[in-house]
Amino acid sequence: MKSAGLLMFRRVAALELFLVHPGGPFFRKKDDGAWSIPKGELEPNEDPLLTAQREFTEETGLAVPKNGFLALGEIRQQGGKTVFAWAFEGDCDPAGIASNTFELEWPPRSGRRQTFPEVDRADFFTPDVARKKLNPAQAVFVDRLENALRK
Repeated sequence: MKSAGLLMFRRVAALELFLVHPGGPFFRKKDDGAWSIPKGELEPNEDPLLTAQREFTEETGLAVPKNGFLALGEIRQQGGKTVFAWAFEGDCDPAGIASNTFELEWPPRSGRRQTFPEVDRADFFTPDVARKKLNPAQAVFVDRLENALRK
């Protein structure tokens, strides 16, 4: 399985990275290690950057620029998913995001279906905090972005 996503960053007093927390009952009580860059599944023959742009908008309700993306490469998460990522400079009010939703039988085997947001919250974090919040495999994107911005 492959996904593609975008890591938005801003430079205020220090570098800050925009991350999202997955919605739904499985992540409700999880924090450190559960956050992610906004990303989504890459379909066969689909352009990864276009997928990343679409998924960012679907998960946050925010528009993305047409260009100015910095490639951060790919990583492989523990479950085997490959994630391609790009960074771009931008800003937003994290409290104002509007995520798409998904349906899930909840509670399990209850026969009831509930709707949950794909992303239940978002925020900006310094690089050190972002590394703790992110899925551990995605933390390397923070290192790659910092290295690219030093050049």
